[in-house]
Amino acid sequence: MRLKQGGGPEPPTVGFVPRKLTEEEIDTLLDSRPGWAALSTIDEDGFPHTVPLGYFRLGRDIVMGVRDGTHKVANVERNPKVSVMLEDGSTMRDIRGVVFQGDARIVREPTEALELARAGAKARGVPESEWPSAARPGAAYVRVSPVRILSWDYSE
Repeated sequence: MRLKQGGGPEPPTVGFVPRKLTEEEIDTLLDSRPGWAALSTIDEDGFPHTVPLGYFRLGRDIVMGVRDGTHKVANVERNPKVSVMLEDGSTMRDIRGVVFQGDARIVREPTEALELARAGAKARGVPESEWPSAARPGAAYVRVSPVRILSWDYSE
């Protein structure tokens, strides 16, 4: 048995299969905003391009604000197949996470972009009186609709 830093047994990792999160647990993890989500796209040379982005959940979709014209925007427009990974925890005893594999689209049309900006403000707890009234120039959103969801929870 290995001891984790600070004492106490470290859970086994060889042959250990983590528990999958329920849909409710996935929603709770996403809504708790434990950190940044890692968006992975495929660049023009076929290599993965992974960047951390702030996000919010809109139904089953994951939405991330970006600057229009960036590398990740070009990658999504060329190949909409992406993955988004979110993980929480700091040791094998408490690590949990989720990966969404899905189809992404870039949202830059002003009316829809404003809708997403307002939904993001609401998700962050911004008072309604402070929600945006116009889409930000140069802003866009990556909206990912999951096709496959993978999750793990090493806490048990």
